[in-house]
Amino acid sequence: MVDVAEKEMDNPTFRSDTVLSDVHLHCPSKRHLMVRLNAVGQPVFLSYFKLLWSTEDLASGKHMREITTGREHQCGSGDELCDKDRSKIKKEGELNNQGAETLLDDDGDLEVVRRPRSASDLEAEDLLRDIVCPVILMKGKEDDFEDEEQECTCSDVVKIEHTMATPLEDVGKQVWRAAFLLADHILFNRDTFRCCSVLELGGGTGIASIIMGTVAKRVYCTDVGEDLLAMCEQNIALNKHLMEPGGGEVKVKELDWLKDEFCTDPEAPYSWSEEEIADLLDHCSVIMAADVFYDDDLTDALFRTLYRITHNLRNSCTVYLALEKRLNFTLRYMDVTCEAYSHFRNTLNDLENLQDGKMKYTVEPIKLDFCQFLVYERVEQL
Repeated sequence: MVDVAEKEMDNPTFRSDTVLSDVHLHCPSKRHLMVRLNAVGQPVFLSYFKLLWSTEDLASGKHMREITTGREHQCGSGDELCDKDRSKIKKEGELNNQGAETLLDDDGDLEVVRRPRSASDLEAEDLLRDIVCPVILMKGKEDDFEDEEQECTCSDVVKIEHTMATPLEDVGKQVWRAAFLLADHILFNRDTFRCCSVLELGGGTGIASIIMGTVAKRVYCTDVGEDLLAMCEQNIALNKHLMEPGGGEVKVKELDWLKDEFCTDPEAPYSWSEEEIADLLDHCSVIMAADVFYDDDLTDALFRTLYRITHNLRNSCTVYLALEKRLNFTLRYMDVTCEAYSHFRNTLNDLENLQDGKMKYTVEPIKLDFCQFLVYERVEQL
């Protein structure tokens, strides 16, 4: 987590009261344009996140390994090129050994002959550059926006509106890497989630719920704050075409972890109806949350909410928690620590060891060897 506040978009200044997601730090510097201002005056950006697997592939049931195999074949062609280059260099080296004097300049210094860069080298470099994301658009010339629309096909791009460099209480308006990791897991195990009823806690911009909506029957994407929930609802509308092939539905609802009950006030935006609460408790089999463990009090509140909801579910439930372990130097310990992660682990252990005679929680780590379906940097701390 980086403490950054932006005085001007191209000239950021550092302050202690704002945070900036690493995802946004990898934005190209060519475009720093926003699409609108939200209700509280924050600039809102539209980013395109590339899917490495289109919704047509999802609907047809093609497996990612087929795509991976194809790429391995391409790499094999590159290796063949490299072998040819190596043999060429070897032959050149043998010739040079026979006539070493040809490698000396007028002063007698050795001239190093560098091999021209092959096409495979350039392709490999391009692949590495593709990891950089996202593309930022903004309100300005309509032609720029239309050009970007043409570059990104509807079936292989997730469009997300978000803010940048927010105060800590507004971090849900940014996009975080753990949401991409959770999305990867969903797409890799889509048969597991097909036709499920799902609850997301702390949905933020809604990207994980959108991906889940491509395979699940119904997703309740929850968070708190009318402005954030409105942004999330806008993102779901932007990506409705991704969910339509599978018939998935995503509903945006308010769920405050500091309150013991669902918001049922019909006058309140994003409140729950009695039918929706009953549907959640009767059918929910999956709960998920991504990058919501950064404050100890909120972590405690989330686990209390998790316990309360699972306690009232009719069926057993699987909870998927994704996070990024962030290391920081603290004056308290005069060392690099990760206090938020440590508190999360301790609370998770308490939940697993809980014995109330009614509920049994089992915690299992998930290996992160599944394929990557979204273009982002999958770091070791995820």
